[in-house]
This record gives sequence, structure tokens and C-alpha cells, in this order.
Amino acid sequence: MDGFKEAQSLEELRKHVNENDLAFLFLYGQNCSVCHGVLPQIKPIVEGFPEIKTLQADVEKIPEISGEYIVFTVPVVLLFVDGREVMRFARFIEKNKLHEQLDKITSALSS
Repeated sequence: MDGFKEAQSLEELRKHVNENDLAFLFLYGQNCSVCHGVLPQIKPIVEGFPEIKTLQADVEKIPEISGEYIVFTVPVVLLFVDGREVMRFARFIEKNKLHEQLDKITSALSS
């Protein structure tokens, strides 16, 4: 799916989370119509915060993701600060709330 850089393994996701101060994950399913509709809407929002490093992964191709990140439904967006989850939205992702949360978190960290 076109969007962010695609992860090929659970290890790649772990590395992304652990090596970036602000790590964003978009977890989706290839056959999820909501996922395909949400991604083009949230991508420009997230890209508006260049300090956030992004990655996406298909939970159907890498099923271990569901256990690692406690995913019961897709899409899921996660934000990690220094390896710790600080934000999670699932299924129906409100663009305004996503932008508001990203703004609060990045502003707090830059102070």
C-alpha cells in the first residue's frame, strides 16, 4: 500500500521504535477498506511533523505484530517517544484529534 516506508519484519519495527526519538507506526491490513481510506488522509498530517519518523506494516504479512503491539483491529496508529508508546488510535481515526495529539506531544518535547 502506498504511504509510508513499508516494514518487512517485526525486527524492523522494533528497530524503528528503539532507534528513533519519535517513531510513528501505521499498522494495516491489505484487505481493509478503512485502512486504504484512512492512510491518504493521515499521511499529510504526520508528514507535517518532520521530527516524527514513520513506518507502516501489514499485520496480515507479519502476524507477530498483533501480539507485539496488542492489535485487535486495523488500522492502528501508534506513536512512541524514546521507545515508549504515548499515543494510539484504532479503527476510525479522527484527523483533527490525531493532529492535535501530535502537536501536543511534539510541542512538549521541543520545550
